[in-house]
Amino acid sequence: MKKLCSLLLTALLFIESVGLAIAAAPETMQEKLDATERAAYGQPQTGALLDRLAHLEKDFWQASPQKSVVERTDALYAIMLENEDGPSLVTQMNAVEWAITQEVSMESIQKRVGDMEITLQGRPSEGSYRQRIDALATAAFGSNEIPLVAGIVPANTLIKVLTVTPINAKNLKAGDRIEFQAAEDVIEGGRLLFAKGAPGYGTVTKVKQARNFGRDAEVVIDFQALRAIDGTDVEMLLGQESKEKMESMAMAAGASLAGMALLGPIGIIGGVFIKGKNINLPAGTELYIQTKNETSLYGLSTALDSGN
Repeated sequence: MKKLCSLLLTALLFIESVGLAIAAAPETMQEKLDATERAAYGQPQTGALLDRLAHLEKDFWQASPQKSVVERTDALYAIMLENEDGPSLVTQMNAVEWAITQEVSMESIQKRVGDMEITLQGRPSEGSYRQRIDALATAAFGSNEIPLVAGIVPANTLIKVLTVTPINAKNLKAGDRIEFQAAEDVIEGGRLLFAKGAPGYGTVTKVKQARNFGRDAEVVIDFQALRAIDGTDVEMLLGQESKEKMESMAMAAGASLAGMALLGPIGIIGGVFIKGKNINLPAGTELYIQTKNETSLYGLSTALDSGN
């Protein structure tokens, strides 16, 4: 709240949001392989293509040597990242991690599995990552059947996020990537949709520096997407509902937008030109954004309700 009250209203006045399309899903075999390895190991691997496929298949218990290279890549990508035929491995991993740690990290499956095994039993286990995730699911839920339920997240669902990338007009330029993460769980209808710590990203689309005559800095950001518990990058925006939510929080703290317009020197004082106000929001600043459209998602069934 302290960062919200002291910094955020400046952002309300001078940070806007636009609606650009989120990054397209990978289409080529190389793009799919890179995305699969990034989810599994944190970054794309090097070496011969067949060796990389064999490594993934061994680690994730998906043997298909009789199929073509394209079919093997598609199968690994679908198992790791797609939810069309049921929850993906990333979705299952997110649910297990939340059940054990009460948040979801931005790390690879490789690191997350090892960290949770050390937390629970003091050492990493052996076997494929699929087997190890099943064992963690059994520890978390009493069964390797993870209680994931398909459903809808409504448009304009409000979500509190924390900035990971500092937003400073002096250091940013159009095209820069902005990262943020969910500040708390989002639970609707008994389903966890977004877990605390879930990563999000946006893009700076316009920057104007503060200038003389009290002309303040301007930063325009497209808050593009936030990752749901099922691995879906859900389109986001800083819309009317989220702006009103932030304004109401500031008003409750005794501030007002009208008062904020007077913060900092504006205009000409004593014949001296006064420079406008810079935008400087450090990492950890709280913001509200909202879902852009109604979206189908897998959510983790839970008896808890955050009241969001």
